[in-house]
Amino acid sequence: MLGFVRLKPWQCQILLVLFLLLSANASFFSQLTTLYPIKQHWGFVLSVALLLGVVLLLMVQLLSLLLTPRWLYPLILLIAAITGYFTDELGIIFDRVMLTNTLQTNPGEAGDLLSAGLIWRIVLLTLVPSALLWSLNRDALRRPGIKASLTTLSATFVLSILSMLPYTDQYATFFREHKTVRYNAIPIYPVYSAIDLGSRHLRSKTPDQLVELTGNEVNPKPTGHYELMIVVVGETARADHFSLNGYERQTNPLLSKQANLLSYANVSSCGTSTAVSVPCMFSFSDRESFDLDSAKYTENVLDVLHKAKVNVLWRDNNSDSKGVATRLPYEDYRSDEVNPVCDDTECRDVGMLAGLQQYIDQQQGDILIVLHQMGSHGPAYYKRYPTEFEHFVPACKSKELSECSEQEIINAYDNSILYTDYFLNEVIELLKRNTPKYETAMLYMSDHGESLGENGLYLHGMPYFLAPKAQTHVPFLVWVGESSDILLEPSRRLTHKAFSHDDFSCSLLQSFEIDSHIAGDTPCVPYFVYRDE
Repeated sequence: MLGFVRLKPWQCQILLVLFLLLSANASFFSQLTTLYPIKQHWGFVLSVALLLGVVLLLMVQLLSLLLTPRWLYPLILLIAAITGYFTDELGIIFDRVMLTNTLQTNPGEAGDLLSAGLIWRIVLLTLVPSALLWSLNRDALRRPGIKASLTTLSATFVLSILSMLPYTDQYATFFREHKTVRYNAIPIYPVYSAIDLGSRHLRSKTPDQLVELTGNEVNPKPTGHYELMIVVVGETARADHFSLNGYERQTNPLLSKQANLLSYANVSSCGTSTAVSVPCMFSFSDRESFDLDSAKYTENVLDVLHKAKVNVLWRDNNSDSKGVATRLPYEDYRSDEVNPVCDDTECRDVGMLAGLQQYIDQQQGDILIVLHQMGSHGPAYYKRYPTEFEHFVPACKSKELSECSEQEIINAYDNSILYTDYFLNEVIELLKRNTPKYETAMLYMSDHGESLGENGLYLHGMPYFLAPKAQTHVPFLVWVGESSDILLEPSRRLTHKAFSHDDFSCSLLQSFEIDSHIAGDTPCVPYFVYRDE
């Protein structure tokens, strides 16, 4: 169609770079012009745009050494269209952790992210320009010669340096104080993150066997009674949307009526995504020292409890255990073949309780059951609860959040919390039926929080040092049976102290009368006060 347009390879590269600057970097320039209003700083903004273009050109030229431009350019356009959409619409930053989380996303979760806006963006910013590129003369989609590449890059680099000279003072501040703006450079930062992720995997060595932090035997203190604890791993719940923590809406009507319930109001997550928070929560590392790659091959608290002859079972209605339950009994409840409470939308969390009493009756000794919720996973919050739980209306009924008002999004999210309230209440009722035969307790801890439009941010997964409190402030609820060793009132006095995921594993060990320092000397701040203390 455009075969009559005679472009040289270097000209095609320049055209691609200009297109990416204009079509994929709305968030980058929005943040830049917020810091440096264009009326007062138009020269500096143009200089930064030129510098970004030079970096883009260098990236394109380097990647052209690996893949022919005929396929490389459409691939870059596709990456830019997808990552640019989520960055512009939801404020998502594609760092290494976010890419890890993306790779672990199951088809159902991926379907929730597929929206009309994303499809149109791919069509308009990938398929159409790719078709135009392919219709150019054949020479345009060849690799530029070394001389032409160096000449183009050198010329643009010199021009960029010259444009920076009048603004050296502003650049000094920009690079030192506003480093986070570069995380919105599309597709530079996502490509950089992908290379970083890949190189880490290539460098990491898989150990031949599990790295054990404890000895061959772990012996709990003899007490003459058995523990039954259910740990509920929540999904995307934020503490400030629980009425138990002072939220003005009644999102916990059932739990608020439960006696022996503790709500810890000041708990921080280990990460801002499930891929990091869940394995970190069950590890013996603190947030600062936690390494996601080595965690897969290192003994976690569930491994230690299993070694101590505790009957451990993991039931999952989310994506998976993120490696935590790899060596343990694991049951997937995302299918109606297993989960008896499924509708046209999805399988419900409460279905994980089916047959659980029979399992308990068949065990001998201590029991720990982990239930991994689908919870409030976005952006399709309306899918996370049955219609009878739609109390807050109007609720957003679209996974395209831009189609809904902020209040409609919050309504749908709060309805999902209302369903979690029901689910946790059912867990407690199950435990009550097993008291006093067992010392019973429920621990509910969310993996991370969620942004609901504050400051233009949605969902979760921001780099931790950038993440707002909404993504790291998580609810932590504890219910204890009458026969439990956890002392209710002394523990209640701890509920306003600052805690984190870091103390979860050692608290589990303490609950099963196992020395909390058995897996190392990491300081532990206990969540509870026990009867024998």
